[in-house]
Amino acid sequence: MSVPELNIGVTRVQKAAAGEGPVVLQIVPSLVTGGAERGTIEIAAALVAEGGTAIVASEGGPMENDLRRAGALHLKLPAASKNPIVMYRNVARIAQIIESYSVGIVHVRSRAPAWSAKAACERTGAHFITTFHAPYNFSNALKKRYNQIMAEGERVIAISEFIAQHVRENYNVDPARLRVIRRGIDIARFDPDRVSAERMIQLSTRWRLPDGVPLILMPGRLTRWKGQTVLLDALAQLKDLDYRCVMVGSDQGRTAYRRELEALVASHGLETRVSIMDECNDMPAAYMLSDVVVSPSTDPEGFGRTVGEAQAMGRPVVASDHGGAREQIIDRRTGFLFPNRDAAALAAGLRRALALAPDARARLHDDAVHRVRAEFSKDQMCARTLGVYREVLRAGARSQFSRT
Repeated sequence: MSVPELNIGVTRVQKAAAGEGPVVLQIVPSLVTGGAERGTIEIAAALVAEGGTAIVASEGGPMENDLRRAGALHLKLPAASKNPIVMYRNVARIAQIIESYSVGIVHVRSRAPAWSAKAACERTGAHFITTFHAPYNFSNALKKRYNQIMAEGERVIAISEFIAQHVRENYNVDPARLRVIRRGIDIARFDPDRVSAERMIQLSTRWRLPDGVPLILMPGRLTRWKGQTVLLDALAQLKDLDYRCVMVGSDQGRTAYRRELEALVASHGLETRVSIMDECNDMPAAYMLSDVVVSPSTDPEGFGRTVGEAQAMGRPVVASDHGGAREQIIDRRTGFLFPNRDAAALAAGLRRALALAPDARARLHDDAVHRVRAEFSKDQMCARTLGVYREVLRAGARSQFSRT
């Protein structure tokens, strides 16, 4: 692989060499919408703002434009491949990037490229950092060993206390290397005072929402573990109420699952109440239109950014009682938790949220917004991550990696 000679990259590397900031290479499989990808771009922007050089290697995707706007350099790398031959060849590719751009830190957010990146860091002397974005499943020792690579960074970042506990219980990590840095909400973007009536009207018109009818919103890509079927089973128990529900998120090629959801909508007699929409380009307006936001994931979310975004907009959230949602929601104060996969309990939570009196809704709004701004802001996430970078660089020589 030849490294592209882009002026933006060379210029910033020259600045970094003059002592203006570190050169950090982040590696993520692709730049398709997701929490890991969004976090990658946010950290890249924060690094550039502090005078550093941000490089991201991935297979690319629709978020490349966001990365360029952040002032970062993107390099194509087959980072999503689990093919052992490709992973082996990626060692040399990553080492070439490190040497060509004087990379000081390699920060990896996925297992397959982490194996290649660690070997490249050992070859070049660059620092190796990982982020656990999810509680990786394993059913045998081989799969657990494959996952272990994410616990072998000089610093291992967990995106929630839930993930940190999973790492402690299942992997060989010295507690001194583990850092909890919760995912951050862009409170400048997700601010209820910054969403105009015009934006809400435009989106309402596009979604053909009737005036005065409560809206139940479920953001999240169409994949089974996100829990769309649980929500539909719950909505079938609310036919005595007047509501509309919008599920917003791409199926990312899962057309069979979309058809399954459409059939379930029909079997429950919800055709006039439920709409399945593709990606929304104005989620702040979508949250403002909603009366309640749902996160019914059947598998625990590592963090669950939509829970934080909805609370930042002051919206009641009804979420499965596990994973990162437990850390974000104070039950019955900033939202409502329900037992995982329990459609009847979800229906009860939706009733409770929709029936909130104006003063109770106002208190929930204020408590939720305050808590997100105090504990889950993007600025805090970026500052703490850049602090880990500085900590590793100050440590000097690369630390010994843990062995299993």
